[in-house]
Amino acid sequence: MKLIKFKKGVGAVVQVCIGSIALILLLASCKGSTSSSDIFPGTPSVIAAVSGPDNFLIYPNPQSAPAINAQTYAQAYYSAIDPNNDKDTKAKWLQANNFGSGTGYETQAVIGDVRDLGYGRYVHGRLNADGTIAFYVDNYLVWSASGYSYSSLNLDAAVAQDQRWYIGTNAIEFSPGPGCTTPLPNSLPACRMFAKYFTFEPTAGARILAANLDGRGDKSMPGICIGCHGGRGDPLTPADTSGNQLFPLVGDPNSASAVRGDLKGKLHFFEPDTFSFSTLSGFTRAAQEANIKTLNQWVLCTYPMASGVTSTYPEDTCRNQNQAPLNEWQGGAADVLKAAYGGDGLPNAAYADSYVPASWVAAGQTSLYQNVVQPTCRMCHLLRGTGQEPDNSFTDFTAFQNSADRIKAHIIDRGNMPLTRILYNRFWSTPSMYNTLDQFLLSPSSGVSYTVLDSSGAPLLPGRPIADPGPNRVVATNSTTLSASMSLFADTFTWSIITPSGNASLTSSTGVQTTLTTSIDGPYVIQLVASKGGVQSAPVQVTIQVLATAWPNPNTPVGVSAVAPSSLPSNPVPSAIRFADIKAVLQRQPPSGFSCINCHTSNPTGITGGTPPILFSDIDRNKDGVIASGVGGTDDYWFYTEVLGRINFSDIAGSILLRHPSGYHHAGGIQPGFGVAASGVHADQLPPGDPNRSYYDLFLNWILNGAPYQ
Repeated sequence: MKLIKFKKGVGAVVQVCIGSIALILLLASCKGSTSSSDIFPGTPSVIAAVSGPDNFLIYPNPQSAPAINAQTYAQAYYSAIDPNNDKDTKAKWLQANNFGSGTGYETQAVIGDVRDLGYGRYVHGRLNADGTIAFYVDNYLVWSASGYSYSSLNLDAAVAQDQRWYIGTNAIEFSPGPGCTTPLPNSLPACRMFAKYFTFEPTAGARILAANLDGRGDKSMPGICIGCHGGRGDPLTPADTSGNQLFPLVGDPNSASAVRGDLKGKLHFFEPDTFSFSTLSGFTRAAQEANIKTLNQWVLCTYPMASGVTSTYPEDTCRNQNQAPLNEWQGGAADVLKAAYGGDGLPNAAYADSYVPASWVAAGQTSLYQNVVQPTCRMCHLLRGTGQEPDNSFTDFTAFQNSADRIKAHIIDRGNMPLTRILYNRFWSTPSMYNTLDQFLLSPSSGVSYTVLDSSGAPLLPGRPIADPGPNRVVATNSTTLSASMSLFADTFTWSIITPSGNASLTSSTGVQTTLTTSIDGPYVIQLVASKGGVQSAPVQVTIQVLATAWPNPNTPVGVSAVAPSSLPSNPVPSAIRFADIKAVLQRQPPSGFSCINCHTSNPTGITGGTPPILFSDIDRNKDGVIASGVGGTDDYWFYTEVLGRINFSDIAGSILLRHPSGYHHAGGIQPGFGVAASGVHADQLPPGDPNRSYYDLFLNWILNGAPYQ
């Protein structure tokens, strides 16, 4: 690896640039005119009026988002990774990571972040002798009445390090957790290094728990980082004996790091093709290519070697040679990064990205990848997935294809993807992007046949009313409440009964909630139309299968061996389903075949390479030395809390708890009672009440009833 010995780098050039055009422009912009286009120094304002979706930088599962965006989440995070507050200011963080010490290696670059946040960014990177790596980025934003947006002035301010426009620092370090007490390198897991995220305010350099990165108000750390850095959004634990909620321990007890605070986040590599650069001497792209390559080599050091893969190339010797177990991220971003520098050995001095995964080329989907995935999805998704479940990395076209329904939900309906405001605006203002996605979603291979365009060919922008009466379901009563609360961007609703006529009635045709009353068992099709400001949604229908006299027994779904009645609920009324019933299914041990607990346990029999991130077996979750399971048991309640983190109450059908056993994004295929594996039909595609979706209906009704514990 080529390393640059500690030096001032581009910072040394700043002294020469004080009288440059960049600074002249900045100073000129601050004269005393009161024109609405003038630029005013000070704290950037929050944009009050937002049109359409405003979900930027928020972790995409709305069930997790309220908790993740709370101050208690950030406090628990920093209590886990920095329990003694050794890094609670920028100055202390810099010292802890040896910046400016005269030892080790440092380099810098100054870039215009055109794609993500719009800042001018002064990037500093450091590699220490013990293998720890740290980056910090000073952000510059020259703001005006138009609010947060990219401007070349932001880059000029970063080049000149003009402190009037300095709005704060983001920092990432790749280092072991506080439990590592011996020098590195050391054996796993105590000294396994992982990414940690910090933000420091611009005045005193204090570490802050929330930051306003896009003019849409404060959002909590580390949630504003993990959405695009591959991190998990697991809920905090219940309060421990000291009354504190703890940061989750992902994959306990077989997590690679076994440290609270390791949220499985990663580092982005630097993509010069997506940056803007100054024309000033020393700050052009050509002048900084060598420094950026060094920064990228250090990022590469944080990417593990995939399971079963070895390399003797110099750039790979710093990577985790223990190899990532299959339940961990496999470091696939390294393939893209290395290709941009010419492949193994990194022979090219300059970054040039033309990478398209082989499966996309083979499927004839190069245009879809280059026009949509690469510019809007790739970086964030490259940092997701594991060896056992790689779908979300989007490196495989078939996996992307299987995600078509969620792509439609997140991009077209909800508008919470792309995850940053600048990318969102670029996607919806670039016909080659949304037209290419439209062609894919309309093709039979997508499985959803959904258009991105309206009848005039204009894009169907998120923010229009979307009706959602909830998923198809089975109920065990002649009277059931329906809710339109999962509908999007709507404030008025119209309900109607489509079929059958004469056997049912609704208490309200216009409320957010209505009660369906029926006189006989059978399927009832109900339609919902949502509206806002005179704009109506497309009508959406839901099938309610009323089985008041013969609720299907989840003990005996078709093709599944019977389970002892004492271990599972018998003919449960939906409103009576509790977590104990759900746990019984998760821990079900059939006489033959696989079940959830085959894999989700500390000693999995159905998979190799480690455990999934959540275990369904009875373990000592709160680490008090006692396994307290069963209703009212402490460990059971901790288990319940983990399961709640896999439910999306604002998009129930998208909940991981329902989708994974049903075969979506799951290496194990469809589980009995959650669909018909032989025909590839997922549970949600079967009519409600079908015995082949008995467990699915059990879970679904529990969630619809608020997922009560007891």
